[in-house]
Amino acid sequence: MMELHEISFNESNILLKDNLVKGSILPEKMTELNRTITINGNSLIEGAVYAHKLEIQQGDVEIQGAVFTQAELYINSDAKGSVSFKKSVGSANSIVSRATEATLTFYSDINAQSVTLYNAFVAGSIYADDIILDNCIVIGGVFATQTVELSHSIVGTFNTPSIKIAQTVGILLPSVFSIERITVIPSTQFYNLCLADLGSLYKGLPQAENSGKIEINIETDEIKTTLTNEETQKILRSYTVIGKVLAADLIDTGKFQNHFLLTAASLGSQLLKTYNLGVDEKGEPVALTFDKIRTFFFDILHGRIAVQNISGSFDISQITGKF
Repeated sequence: MMELHEISFNESNILLKDNLVKGSILPEKMTELNRTITINGNSLIEGAVYAHKLEIQQGDVEIQGAVFTQAELYINSDAKGSVSFKKSVGSANSIVSRATEATLTFYSDINAQSVTLYNAFVAGSIYADDIILDNCIVIGGVFATQTVELSHSIVGTFNTPSIKIAQTVGILLPSVFSIERITVIPSTQFYNLCLADLGSLYKGLPQAENSGKIEINIETDEIKTTLTNEETQKILRSYTVIGKVLAADLIDTGKFQNHFLLTAASLGSQLLKTYNLGVDEKGEPVALTFDKIRTFFFDILHGRIAVQNISGSFDISQITGKF
């Protein structure tokens, strides 16, 4: 960032450019509830933000406190640079970013009526009525009360009545859930990464023999459950690879270190110190830093780091020998 200048403001709308706000931007009287905050780049807000509408026109922007908007949080489509939210972000209406050249990072959860994101990394989960994600990484879950659209993204899991997936979609946990059958655009790759050796990939080491991504088959991996009470009946569909996970766990997945990697990513700015995942092929320690984890998952999504396909076979003697 360039040199920042401290700014003070009143009840009128706020425009920030090359500014440092040492504290929060919160309404103190009724007239400030409808305040619009516009950030035109190179700004740092050290506290929380409340606005009727928050618009980010350009990066670099960092907001270190929680954010809530009454109408909309909007990032311009032509925005460039980094945009970071270090705490939870919420809106009574919408959160929208279609900026293809911005580096957008949410270190915690997102909660809004509708969420549309492109090229975003979310360390927490997303809660909304309608969610659209394109070229995104969500370490937590994607939870919608109505619809989800996933395109070229990796998420921890999802739970929604209706979902459509396209291009390449990866899942980090063993199961996902929907009420209606998943709509899959032709030529979509839908796979599960819970048995991928993410630890070795992160350290640049060869992947373990019994590791890899698992292709999810919409037809054969679907489990339909009927939930009933005295008045209603609901069908819940889960798409799971848990059977394959159980078989693999009987062999050995303790060396994958996936839980350390995902926990470090999900903690975001709450990680109080930097840990090492181990050593790389040169014997150098590999640090678990947030920026490096972000780059790692996008490298997997874009194919710069190749995850092997799991073999799907194992020796029964390896299992019986454990008992």
